[in-house]
Amino acid sequence: MGNRAERSADVAVFGRRLLVRPVARAGRIARALLLAPVYGLYTRRLRRDVLRHPTPRHVAVILDGNRRWASLSGLREPGAGHRAGADKLDELIDWCARLRIEQVTVWALAGENRARTGEELAALLAVIADKLDLLAALHAEQSVRIRVLGRHGELPDRLQRSIEAVERVTTENEGLRLNIAIGYSGRDEVIDAVRALVRGLAESGYPSIEMADVITADALEQHLYTAGEPDPDLIIRTSGEQRLSGFLPWQGTHSELYFTDVFWPAFRELDFLRAMRSFQQRERRFGR
Repeated sequence: MGNRAERSADVAVFGRRLLVRPVARAGRIARALLLAPVYGLYTRRLRRDVLRHPTPRHVAVILDGNRRWASLSGLREPGAGHRAGADKLDELIDWCARLRIEQVTVWALAGENRARTGEELAALLAVIADKLDLLAALHAEQSVRIRVLGRHGELPDRLQRSIEAVERVTTENEGLRLNIAIGYSGRDEVIDAVRALVRGLAESGYPSIEMADVITADALEQHLYTAGEPDPDLIIRTSGEQRLSGFLPWQGTHSELYFTDVFWPAFRELDFLRAMRSFQQRERRFGR
């Protein structure tokens, strides 16, 4: 054991560690309040500038950084970051509607995420189910059409019921189209598409020896989760990671990519508009 002076020093250091997060958080809040008028003015000006040019028809977003945001915010409850991220989705829908973007695809849960620890995964799945229930109630009488992409059969029963409900009550809506990827893996999607195509050919009586000749890109595309929908013009990933991690590998072949260090729960309209401006400043070549 150390002497009394050493123990006193240890207590002092521990005390500072306890205080640093609340103090830092209070400082961030104070700065945000002071900068709010400037932020609002700049956001409105940038929105006007973005609306003067063509906007993407379809935007896809990898919603990354919920857990890290919660940790830096001093939140320890397993679902805290995911709930904040789920709430941010409402803002994203509003931003896209303002810019007259027709379709949005968001990645809420990767297939690989099912390997997380029990408590964390249960909290995440509960947050997703709750959010889908809220979206169903909100958009049953509005214009957003919602579809869920991924392997639903591997998800918990309660989440499957929420998926079925939100798709059913919004299926006739003709406004913004919102795709939510849950339990999604790009490899799974391609595998599922190949299986569906081969199964369809077999049911149509194609001899197995002739099947290879009719498995084309166009034929396979008709069996993707997004069959009949436009490919994303722009894919955004938050949190600083600069990779797609298997998100829309087929559909994103010619998509423009935008990476930002901002964690998803802290993502602002200003950050979104900066992504739009970056897209508008690019010359799309589509592989040429």
